[in-house]
Amino acid sequence: MAPASPELISPRSARVSAARRLGRRNFRSKERLFLAEGPQAVREAAGHRDTLVELFATVEAAERYADIVGEARDAGARVHLADEQVIADISTTVTPQGLVGVCRFVDTPFEDILAARPRLVAVLAHVRDPGNAGTVLRCADAAGAEAVVLTDASVDLYNPKAVRASVGSLFHLPVAVGVPVERAVAGLKDAGVRILAADGAGQDDLDDELDKGTMGGPTAWVFGNEAWGLPEETRALADAVVRVPIHGRAESLNLATAAAVCLYASARAQRASGGCRFVTES
Repeated sequence: MAPASPELISPRSARVSAARRLGRRNFRSKERLFLAEGPQAVREAAGHRDTLVELFATVEAAERYADIVGEARDAGARVHLADEQVIADISTTVTPQGLVGVCRFVDTPFEDILAARPRLVAVLAHVRDPGNAGTVLRCADAAGAEAVVLTDASVDLYNPKAVRASVGSLFHLPVAVGVPVERAVAGLKDAGVRILAADGAGQDDLDDELDKGTMGGPTAWVFGNEAWGLPEETRALADAVVRVPIHGRAESLNLATAAAVCLYASARAQRASGGCRFVTES
């Protein structure tokens, strides 16, 4: 059985035009749809319940990734064969990989995240670069975080660069969007989560926090803007402001690298004897 119908969709099709418009935030917000590009993102979207709506694929990609096309069909998505120019018109990458999915929004209400009593959370406050946002989401997923929160001052979660940088992690864990930072911190504190603000000028050292054994409980890390970090009013909301120690001569760490270090430090502490994961999962 062929992976898709042999008839190519017309470049002037209303479906192609609608997909192309999703490169713009106002259309994404209006339709509550976004683009997932490439085989990894499309596969993850197809496996995420009721998420993948349509799939555009070149003939070559449909043959190469016949299993993904099959998963898309099984998920109820409409599959369209398209020539390379159509894919290029829809895609936001310089070198498209031949698969572009149209997906429903997947964000989770903040209240649902709190109700799940998360033990490790990444809060992105004032993060404006979509590539950084997607990479931090990927780091949070890899470190075993239960949720990510993007504040109302942060970048659009569904920006194509953010979706690509998450490499499918967008579909793996709950993500809340548009939450004021004050509300995010207050809600997490009420849920018994300790708030740590990551800042290069922090008074507390990450190594010292680990040595003191203070990081084994439920924790939320608040990460700030790539260029100017966290404003004073946001740092003041945290239980502690923590810096990643620089042992060499580097001036600083970029946001995604610092986030990975902080999240993995918490993950390790939580999995040690006496940590919250050790207690709840034993």
